[in-house]
Amino acid sequence: MFDYTLIHWTTFLTAAVLLNLSPGPDIAFILGQSVKGGRSAGFAAMTGIWSGAFIHVLMAAIGLSAIVATSAAVFSIVKWIGVAYLVWLGIKALRSNGEGLLNENAPTLSSAWKIYKQGVLVAALNPKVAIFFLAFLPQFVVEGAGPVWAQLFLHGSLIIVVAAVIEPPLVIAGSRLAVGLKNSNVGKWLDRGLGTLFIALGVRLALSERS
Repeated sequence: MFDYTLIHWTTFLTAAVLLNLSPGPDIAFILGQSVKGGRSAGFAAMTGIWSGAFIHVLMAAIGLSAIVATSAAVFSIVKWIGVAYLVWLGIKALRSNGEGLLNENAPTLSSAWKIYKQGVLVAALNPKVAIFFLAFLPQFVVEGAGPVWAQLFLHGSLIIVVAAVIEPPLVIAGSRLAVGLKNSNVGKWLDRGLGTLFIALGVRLALSERS
């Protein structure tokens, strides 16, 4: 079971690294929270994104992603929920006075939990992620290497493992930018930038198609 060649693993891991380095709502959310709230906020955002991605891995493994990929109605419902959520986050950030998480203290447990939940929703409510996993993972299914669902689950989980190697340095780098940004004026502009980014991501998702 799970008997793969070296070429298989080399190809898959290369693709997984490039995938995790590509810009998108997940990286934008993680970096935005890291710069705005420091390392604790960044790691909370990062683990939230991983959790949301894992939901898509489970969906792909049991075949639910196929429903999203083939049903225009389901795709539209999930897409517009995601658009509404991203725009809501953006408006909320734009209306912030800059106090948020940008202060001299680390985020509290409750605020970190809030960021984590936002990360889960940012990843989980993006139907393009579901379709990507459904299109990407089957390419690495090898006949005779094990049950298809198990191979999909394994490779999907490994994408998140690769993210666990790549993304923490991004959080640390982003949090260092926040060290000297401790006044509310800078906080306001960070919130406005983050809000604009979220709204832009929402518009991008709204304009996306299933293909």
